[in-house]
Amino acid sequence: MQAETYYSNGKLLLTGEYVVLDGALSLAIPTAQGQYLEVRKTNESKINWKSLDYTNKLWFEATLTLQDIIAGAPNMSDDKSIRLFEILQTAKQLNPNFLKDGYHVETKLTFPQSWGLGSSSTLINNIANWAKVDAYQLLAKTFGGSGYDIACAENNKPITYQLSNNKHREIKEVTFNPTFKGALYFVYLNKKQNSREGIAQYKSNKTNKTKAIKEISEITSSLINCNNLKEFNILLDNHEHLISKIIHQSPVKERLFSDFKGSIKSLGAWGGDFVLATSEGNPRSYFNNKGYDTIIPYTEMIK
Repeated sequence: MQAETYYSNGKLLLTGEYVVLDGALSLAIPTAQGQYLEVRKTNESKINWKSLDYTNKLWFEATLTLQDIIAGAPNMSDDKSIRLFEILQTAKQLNPNFLKDGYHVETKLTFPQSWGLGSSSTLINNIANWAKVDAYQLLAKTFGGSGYDIACAENNKPITYQLSNNKHREIKEVTFNPTFKGALYFVYLNKKQNSREGIAQYKSNKTNKTKAIKEISEITSSLINCNNLKEFNILLDNHEHLISKIIHQSPVKERLFSDFKGSIKSLGAWGGDFVLATSEGNPRSYFNNKGYDTIIPYTEMIK
């Protein structure tokens, strides 16, 4: 039978990490890399699932019966299978007409899983499109989070993302194309960060964030319209300082790259995944000497 294919973009949050949850205006970009999901209907009463990494290597495989999904009784013990079961079961709760047939399903990432570009959010968005359900609802009932990653999965241009008090989402496509984009680089810190843990830790922090959220929203607006690298660096540094005070962690430049001639900003949950580095010259040798081998120019990372 003919296959159906779905695709979702990966994501990077340039501004508003953590505080996006509390209504800060945040700048996010869909990445050039993402995840495919291909489904082929079968005559079996089960889901045969295979997940391939960016090298086409099988990294996950599971078989789930439709009867177990309908009954809400996962018949497996490993965490990945249980998580997949929960997502499919939730999607079926949102659309009872989903999964009335068996399927062969194959997913394929086009970036390394460890990079933190959205292996979970791209999966959620692909399954939501397949199941014909609201991806934000599916995210809220499974992984949780602000939802900016779903917005990136569905949009092909940079966006601003903002949650209001009643959790209404305002998503706007923006033109973010700085004249100095050749001086922007993404550097992988060799450590995948758990977003759920970072969110939980942030939510347990009772610091009054109202003033900082307003200031970060202003930084986001200024960054979008900034065409001067020196000003851009000041905005990044101010953003790092504000988040540092909220989460009581030292900025990544202070901890790891204090001698770097340029700005460095954490992206997403602090402590892992990618950072944004600004440099008038190619900074590859600097980061290589520090033990960091994945340095991607901005123009190669964005969609």
